[in-house]
Amino acid sequence: MSEKLQVYNSLTRQKEVFEPIHEGQVGMYVCGPTVYSDVHLGNVRTFVSFDVIFRYLKYLDYKVRYVRNITDVGHLQDDADIGEEDKIAKKARLEKLEPMEIVQRYTDGFHKMMDVFNTLSPSIEPRATGHIIEQIEMVQQILDNGYAYVKNGSVYFDTLKFANANDVYGKLSGRIIDDLISESRDDLKNQEEKNHPSDFAIWIKASPEHIMRWNSPWSVGFPGWHLECSAMSTKYLGKTFDIHGGGNDLKFPHHENEIAQNYGSCNCAPARYWLHSNMLLMNGKKMSKSDGNSITPQQLFTGDSEHISKGYSPMMIRLFMLQSHYRSELDLTDKGLHDAEKVYHRLMGASKTLKILVVKENSTDSLVGDDIMKLIDYAYKDMNDDFNTPRVLSRLLELSKIINTLYIYTDQGKILLTSISNDTLTKLKKVYYEFVYDIFGLLDEEENVSNDDKVLDGLIQLMITLRQDARDKKDWEASDKIRNTLAELKIQLKDGKDGTNWSID
Repeated sequence: MSEKLQVYNSLTRQKEVFEPIHEGQVGMYVCGPTVYSDVHLGNVRTFVSFDVIFRYLKYLDYKVRYVRNITDVGHLQDDADIGEEDKIAKKARLEKLEPMEIVQRYTDGFHKMMDVFNTLSPSIEPRATGHIIEQIEMVQQILDNGYAYVKNGSVYFDTLKFANANDVYGKLSGRIIDDLISESRDDLKNQEEKNHPSDFAIWIKASPEHIMRWNSPWSVGFPGWHLECSAMSTKYLGKTFDIHGGGNDLKFPHHENEIAQNYGSCNCAPARYWLHSNMLLMNGKKMSKSDGNSITPQQLFTGDSEHISKGYSPMMIRLFMLQSHYRSELDLTDKGLHDAEKVYHRLMGASKTLKILVVKENSTDSLVGDDIMKLIDYAYKDMNDDFNTPRVLSRLLELSKIINTLYIYTDQGKILLTSISNDTLTKLKKVYYEFVYDIFGLLDEEENVSNDDKVLDGLIQLMITLRQDARDKKDWEASDKIRNTLAELKIQLKDGKDGTNWSID
């Protein structure tokens, strides 16, 4: 691998050669979930994208400290600063639970979903509520440096003063502070405590009914959402670290305000490279529950949605996500999932064939061997070009085609023709397995199905066949009895144009 890794830096809007602060080590912070509801597919796409980035950095022999936080306080409804309720506190009030019960439930659910998609655990996963002291200290530093002010127990970041003192604010998102001023000047009288509408809270005085609250020098209250990431990234990665990542929707205000807070507290940039994944669409439109244009991960697995014709496995969905560059919009469609399923089976099929391939004695490389080495070289170049997974996948598919056409059957299994050398086969096996399993994080789901699962699936498929026979004979009583009996066992059947699928409720 002679090519150096290049990443697209959202801050400079160009690709740059990746050079970590400390040779051989990488510090990476990615904004994690706000745990007040089940993780949605947009989150899954972001965390799968950064999982591949994490895996590849490790593959390049970097010692990576990957920090991904849990937001369990301070994220307000509609991301407002005044008159709104913390999302977790609101959920706890509505369900008559303690906030930490809500946090634990959805944190557990998030971890289970990340396991389903085979993402690696981060090196550190700090919670905002476990770092209140660090956040209070950062607020005080910002106050001491003159970039914040206190009003009635709440503390606000002074964006105008900060913007006038340097040229940092607005660079990441492309927002111009003069535009923000002109847009919001007429509304200044409605902003209550703020000096200016663009100011944001870094400590919020809690109302009497607010459940989550801590003592501070300014009031009994809670930290602002943006502050927690600044405090925790600084604690675990230092004042300036290598990579800060997250979804594109976080550029403004969240990441822009993080940068302001770090400069405001220590006059230093939090990260050298800012990486952002793009949004997930469905059928060409933004996902929206109110418009009915949405689907959950569970619905994708079971097929229980009008938007898809059947269920898809987690690894096929993961592969579907990797068919699009992490910085590109990804359009979720039934056809796209169907196509990804075919690609997945081609990759797994070639992997199985590759395991039992050997070359004939004294075989040497022909043009085919040269093609294999070129494809391997291209795959590395593509991955070093800002983690271009779709191009790498195209190389793997070309390799899988070669794998599936260069062998003959013998009594002992499959053997390669005299087209490549043993050294080339060894290299092919190593690189193919590393990209498919280690870097892309795919699993061979057929090999991971237990005998009990296979027996259960076989029995249910038999019941589905018997039910279909009854329906063909118009024996509706028998058909309904099979469905109802399975339903009592929490096994749900879903009829579709491609047949009947089942899931455990």
